[in-house]
Amino acid sequence: MALFEALKGAIVLIAGFGLARLVHRDVELAAEQLVGRLHLDPAKRFPRVFLELAANASDGQLWALAGLALAYALLRFTEAYGLWFGRRWAEWIAAVSGAIYVPVEIYELARGLSWIKVGALLLNGAVVAYMCYVLWRGAPRSM
Repeated sequence: MALFEALKGAIVLIAGFGLARLVHRDVELAAEQLVGRLHLDPAKRFPRVFLELAANASDGQLWALAGLALAYALLRFTEAYGLWFGRRWAEWIAAVSGAIYVPVEIYELARGLSWIKVGALLLNGAVVAYMCYVLWRGAPRSM
């Protein structure tokens, strides 16, 4: 679990640095190139929304998103540290932060069934269930 959380933090941190590099650059062109590299159809809903957001992104918004990415990555790295060393507070963070996504995942499943949505819900549900089990079975540990 600790390595998985550290990996999530690293991915978001890299994305945040990528956003910061786009300040004072042509964000729309970068978005078009990304959509092309991923072989996405720019006429489809999500790529189109992404391209429209990129076309209207300001430098301030890019800095804000990069800052949020940094904050999220720091939270994930802190959680990974705590899980690695068996800290109870990290188990709580893992359980709560995983449980936050469950209602959204259920809502998305209600909008349309797909293997990715089912897989995401099952994986996240397993993580939350495991962390709740760890919290339930364990005596209070050192903070």
